[in-house]
Amino acid sequence: MNKSTLALAVAVGVLAQQAGAAGFIEDSKASVSSRTMYYNNDNRDGGADQKETAEGLKFDYLSGFTQGTVGFGIDAQALVGIHLDGGKGHHPDNNTFFPSDTDGSAVDEWSRVAGNVKARFSKTEAHYGGALQPNMPILVANDSRLLPQTFEGGTISSKEIDNVTLNVGQLEHAAGRASSNTTGMAVNGGTQDSNQFRYAGADWKVTKDLTLQYYHSNLKDYYKQNFFGLIHVLPISTNQSFKTDIRYFDSSSDGKNGDAGYQFNNNGGFAKNPGEVDNKTWSAMFTYTLGGNAFLVGHQRVNDDGGFVYLNQGSVVDGNGRNEGAGGTSFYLFTDAMVNGFVRAGENTTFGQYSYDFATLGVPGLKASVAYLHGDNIKAANGTGSDMSEWERDLRVDYTIQQGALKGFGATLRHGTYRGSEINIADQDQTRLIFNYTYSFM
Repeated sequence: MNKSTLALAVAVGVLAQQAGAAGFIEDSKASVSSRTMYYNNDNRDGGADQKETAEGLKFDYLSGFTQGTVGFGIDAQALVGIHLDGGKGHHPDNNTFFPSDTDGSAVDEWSRVAGNVKARFSKTEAHYGGALQPNMPILVANDSRLLPQTFEGGTISSKEIDNVTLNVGQLEHAAGRASSNTTGMAVNGGTQDSNQFRYAGADWKVTKDLTLQYYHSNLKDYYKQNFFGLIHVLPISTNQSFKTDIRYFDSSSDGKNGDAGYQFNNNGGFAKNPGEVDNKTWSAMFTYTLGGNAFLVGHQRVNDDGGFVYLNQGSVVDGNGRNEGAGGTSFYLFTDAMVNGFVRAGENTTFGQYSYDFATLGVPGLKASVAYLHGDNIKAANGTGSDMSEWERDLRVDYTIQQGALKGFGATLRHGTYRGSEINIADQDQTRLIFNYTYSFM
């Protein structure tokens, strides 16, 4: 029994005596979510294609808090993934979408259960357990496949200061989006576990239209990272606005980084000091909204010393040398696209997107978007030769039923096209068809 499960069991025993307390039951929420996904990755460079369909089920229970100066509660989550079809030879043994069996084929199903205990004092909340899904500039839990990535550790969020949200925490393990197990944490290419990711930061709403952000994080023996952010929304009229979003990351080596197993592969690109973290990345996005139309344009610059750094446990293996399925990641940059990330050393990326909300035409729930990203000046991994380039085009359509018996049932169709020049990522055409439904019964 892992620590988060033990903590949940103890908490359930203690809180059972107070289960009738006002707030604990009355403010509870429970839901069951279903996600059916068809995933098709067409490798245009001649490698094996991936075509799989799977069903994901997620149960969430969020209690309220007991009465008193300090209120206590519990959260619980159960996840089940069911493989529906993969087609012989169309399931790669990489645990990126669905776990693999010992022979390399997809398992029939996989599952995991986790929970958190929580406490609230005034405007401050603390959570501890293994069902944490952080969403902060320095760490974004990934939910782009069948079931979500989760983390184990402790977090505190406080709003005691008006217009300021303070966040601190320490995470110790991660559960991948295609795994029943938890592992330590690492960066791209890192094979050694780190069981200490600490962070602290704040979001300050200076005015109703301006927010400033600062976060510091440290993945022991891998990297330290500082983040600065600015978000400003300029209202023009009742249906017009102009949004500015600026993000800056400064990352450096920590502890054993660079030693065997603790190396950072710099996203397959150049590194001034091979294996070591050394990066500065800035990104700016500007969005003009007019009615149902949204026009987005932006630019991102990764410095020449090394690639952008972020958590990714994809190279962590078990005692038998097999992939744990802990890979898959998200990061807080505008270039975190459907197929690629555009975060190699020296890369300059210009991107744009147009989206439309059909509610303005009397079709609420229907949205569509098209995005294009182009990165160039990518430094070759050996530091010599001509710079490289890459581009991606993403199309997306979403529809959610707004009323009737199937209210809340949603469908999403996404298609991404990626092409690169002499980069160690295969040219790909990727299609995802997703059906989502959540039923809340508390």
